[in-house]
Amino acid sequence: MLQGMKRPTFSQQVTFLHTADLNKTADFYENTLGLPLVLDQDVCRIYATGGDAYLGFCEHLDAPLSPAGIIITLVSSEVDAWYAYLKEQGVCFENPPRHNPRYNIYHCFLHDPNGYLLEIQRFEDPAWHQPIAGD
Repeated sequence: MLQGMKRPTFSQQVTFLHTADLNKTADFYENTLGLPLVLDQDVCRIYATGGDAYLGFCEHLDAPLSPAGIIITLVSSEVDAWYAYLKEQGVCFENPPRHNPRYNIYHCFLHDPNGYLLEIQRFEDPAWHQPIAGD
């Protein structure tokens, strides 16, 4: 760190990802997950995930060779409730929620319409749990 310089801060976070079908993606994130749409830019749609964190999906971004290696993790204390809610809407999961002792988390995985892997997770280690607005 440079001497005498104060580190600037970040006020929000947005992760932008490619989508080939913005309408199908919008239906999943708006209607299935119920995320609030905060900005519609015609070729991009940005959703609030909690606090000051956002996901943006854009048709104009270059498509990744595959979405492998990308995990969108949504943190919630209500993993079981999300699992039941999304199962009721016909969402297929890789497995039911379970404890992962290696990372001391409770989580489950599903795929969005783009093939991105979504993880719904709760941190079990109190040292890692940070309160999130609306959580």
